[in-house]
Amino acid sequence: MKRHAKSPAGRSGPRQRKAPEGAPQSAPEATAVRQLTVGEDAEGQRLDNYLVKVLKGVPRTRIYRGLRKGEFRVNRGRVKADYRLAQGDVLRIPPLHQPPPGAPPVVSDARAEQLRARIVYEDAGLLVVNKPSGLAVHGGSGLNYGLIECLRQLRPEDRYLELVHRLDRDTSGLILIARKPAVLRELHRQLRGDGVDKRYLALVPGRWPRGLRQVEAPLEKNHLQSGERMVRVSREGKPSLTRFAVVESFAEATLVEARPVTGRTHQIRVHARHAGFPLLGDEKYQDERGEALARSLGLRRLFLHAASLRFSLPEVGRIALQAPLDDDLEQILEKLRK
Repeated sequence: MKRHAKSPAGRSGPRQRKAPEGAPQSAPEATAVRQLTVGEDAEGQRLDNYLVKVLKGVPRTRIYRGLRKGEFRVNRGRVKADYRLAQGDVLRIPPLHQPPPGAPPVVSDARAEQLRARIVYEDAGLLVVNKPSGLAVHGGSGLNYGLIECLRQLRPEDRYLELVHRLDRDTSGLILIARKPAVLRELHRQLRGDGVDKRYLALVPGRWPRGLRQVEAPLEKNHLQSGERMVRVSREGKPSLTRFAVVESFAEATLVEARPVTGRTHQIRVHARHAGFPLLGDEKYQDERGEALARSLGLRRLFLHAASLRFSLPEVGRIALQAPLDDDLEQILEKLRK
């Protein structure tokens, strides 16, 4: 049976299912009030997330201001940002200025300054950025833009900018961007072998055994009905190996270094969970113990940081780069030390 939202006066409150990823990726320019009927694919999504995905190019601040003022309505009634949509809901969208489909995203001045300050290395063929947590590496799946789109706007003089590898949206740290096709090909060749040494810092609950130096378990991608991407250990998965070492031990947690020998999606996160130590702040894979500890520490993001990279380039030689932990993660460690 299809479920329809009641009018605001008779609604019992927003449903608490997690919003699925994915939504319409573009919409025509709006010059008047519009009425949208929510389809099955948006069932259960938070209203604010749905609006961000549908209204590409409209600043988030404008969307949330409109929600506070009641400009966006569902079934003719005012609703809050966390309202969960139901199939058949009629959504009122007020007049908004929206860039035409295909127009490049507008990167805010604050984001631009942040990224300029986080460039840690640059030469004629390569750019290395200390990516902030919360910024995807590329747009899509409802995101207006990611790191690569930002860099292409900020550096129009660079006619070629391509991601060499990826980091999860919530992971911070070093990421390689090629400025020449030859550099991209060379680094991909090294990534297929053992030419690139990538090391991460991660915080886990409890005491990581010093004798637990590697986790080798095949990993398989598993897409849930909501569209959310998950990874699990499975015999049918691809061979995967991560090496671990204890960096610092605390009474309630352990800071570990993780070195992924293979490069599977969510590899460090799933291998740590498989070992019994899911990463703190990991909304996808953490357990109740880790969730409670993260809450007590005030940790509001995934504690996973790409801290170092080592590789070689023919015209440059051996390159070794490091990126210190962001201040918010350092503050968590200081709390644990005290």
